[in-house]
Amino acid sequence: MLEFLYEYGLFMAKSVTWVLAIGAVVALVAGTAMRQKRGEDRLEVEDLGAGLRRQQQRLQLASAANDNERKALKQQFKQQAKDEKKAEETGKRLYVLDFKGSMDAHEVSGLSREITGLLQLAREGDEVLLNLESGGGVVHGYGLGAAELARLKAKGLHLTVAVDKVAASGGYMMACVAERIIAAPFAIVGSIGVVAQLPNFNKFLKSKDIDVELHTAGQYKRTLTLFGENDDEGRAKFREELEVIHRRFKDFIAENRPALALDEVATGEHWLATDARELGLVDELMTSSDYLLAASADKRVIRLHYQPKQTIKDKLGKAVEAGVSRGLMKLVEAGQRPFG
Repeated sequence: MLEFLYEYGLFMAKSVTWVLAIGAVVALVAGTAMRQKRGEDRLEVEDLGAGLRRQQQRLQLASAANDNERKALKQQFKQQAKDEKKAEETGKRLYVLDFKGSMDAHEVSGLSREITGLLQLAREGDEVLLNLESGGGVVHGYGLGAAELARLKAKGLHLTVAVDKVAASGGYMMACVAERIIAAPFAIVGSIGVVAQLPNFNKFLKSKDIDVELHTAGQYKRTLTLFGENDDEGRAKFREELEVIHRRFKDFIAENRPALALDEVATGEHWLATDARELGLVDELMTSSDYLLAASADKRVIRLHYQPKQTIKDKLGKAVEAGVSRGLMKLVEAGQRPFG
């Protein structure tokens, strides 16, 4: 009898544990769903200048020789804070945006939100620094990105683009809108050209006795196809379309940087920033960190960042991506270890 009661009690304890666990999971999912329902896209604003000043003050205090020097520094910081508060309303501002573009340029939608918010805050004569990183992608996406940046100049704001890693093809199309382009010495710049490629499976399908029918209205509705048989006329028309895009690309570059020798730089080649400066593609060799540090001495530096609402799918995707990335890094590190 005692053994039965023991077994029954153990069973009940397990059952209660499972019920509580399931209830906790249901509550967690429901709570997350409610938070997502209440959550909204938001535009985050960060005072970068204040952060840099606090860091400088902490370093100065930590390196002070004695208590008297630390006391004097604290008095100095108090006075600086008062002066900065008075100058905030009339002082110069530098707004910072970040753009890391992918092939499909979907990040332009977030940049558009940031620019709209910035135009609601900025005053004529303020400066905008765009930290840009992109190897280019679809024409319409990066064309829209360039048009969004032109909104800033149209409102009387000074635009500087900083390239720490790469601004090529569509990335350079966006960069050239700026009045000034700065770049780290080994950043990749240029690639003013157009490329398109697609596979064709027609021979493979024919070998399997599979026919493909393609019906169009309009002589050039479809010049090249993945599954049908391509001809020389279609190829010639496709190349003609690429040339038109390249010509428009060059016209846009010439409009924004008229001093460039287009025949020399619009060949589709890319250069390191040290060489790009000699060609006129870049104005100055400098990292974005150096630029911000110098600007914070006499300007209020404010970063704007668009943060879209994240779904459970987004969060799980990022977690999986991070896990795969860590796994690959471990494999690479293991492969680099010496044997024995």
